[in-house]
Amino acid sequence: MARIDVGRAPSGYVDLDSRSLVEKFIAVLEASGADEKTVKSYRAALTDFFNFVGWKNVREITYDDFYMWRIERLRNGFPGEKYGDRRSREATLYYYTIFLRRFFEWLGIEIKIPQVRRPRRKEPPVLKQEEIVRLFNASRDFLDMLILALLLETGLRAEELLSLRFGDIDLESREIRVRNAKYDEERTVVVGDLTYNLLSQLLSIKAFDPNERVVPLSYSGLYKRLKSLAKRAGIDPSKIRPHILRHTFATEALKKGMNIVSLQKLLGHKDLKTTQIYLHIMREDVKNEYLKVFRGVMPVPTIPIYGSGFEQQKNEKKAMSTCPYCGAEVPPNARFCPYCGARIQK
Repeated sequence: MARIDVGRAPSGYVDLDSRSLVEKFIAVLEASGADEKTVKSYRAALTDFFNFVGWKNVREITYDDFYMWRIERLRNGFPGEKYGDRRSREATLYYYTIFLRRFFEWLGIEIKIPQVRRPRRKEPPVLKQEEIVRLFNASRDFLDMLILALLLETGLRAEELLSLRFGDIDLESREIRVRNAKYDEERTVVVGDLTYNLLSQLLSIKAFDPNERVVPLSYSGLYKRLKSLAKRAGIDPSKIRPHILRHTFATEALKKGMNIVSLQKLLGHKDLKTTQIYLHIMREDVKNEYLKVFRGVMPVPTIPIYGSGFEQQKNEKKAMSTCPYCGAEVPPNARFCPYCGARIQK
């Protein structure tokens, strides 16, 4: 998570009521360049915590307030939570705790906020090849197919897809310029064969304004369109979201031999560790590759039937005789006892 520089609040701010402080902090976040989602997340975290403590003055906040808030949320969840499982609550608490810590740092108030363990990441869900084919076959119109092609061949995030303009596309060099509002950065992705054919066909029909959006939908409209596609394709709609198509792109890229650093650049990940999560979901492919390489390579010796050796030892034990002088067991056909040296009478 990129850290936003919000500086320090003026010293007199700590005397204001908590509601005013939260609004001032949110205003500082927006002025610092934080995107809409980040601002919304900070507001949700601060509002939830201060609602829990009754909007008491920031000078009166104690370690126990954080501790009790954390226990309450783990036990009973957050108001209006979407999933309700413990892992989701832990993930929310992890980020909310970071937001609260930065709020109190901004105020210059030194208070120990209990660290929350970051839950282990789940392996990202991906689509199978046959599911991808079914989605394309279920496309109702040109826009359905273009959305699928762009998401599956470039790995764009939903927000990046929806902000894509015709002026960002260079078909001659087969490149698309992608603007990431979250990090205020640009990167370049490559146009795949299907996307190239679709965009070529589209641009041959008419000349589009460079500032016109390629996918003229809201996020809600994109989400509903993909769900509708899933239903027509006979796929569980919960499996189809813009980010799952991004996961599928990343996984397929690695399967086809793309190196992890190149994939990181295409996905726009700040940290390589974020990209490495896709390596974990290729275990089955690694196993199949191993079996393909090693099956029939190692020499296979003749393996004795299980138990034959034991039966032989058992039979040999039954054939043993006993020395009449020292009582030791003597191997069959022995003329002298190996223990006392006495002659064995036959």
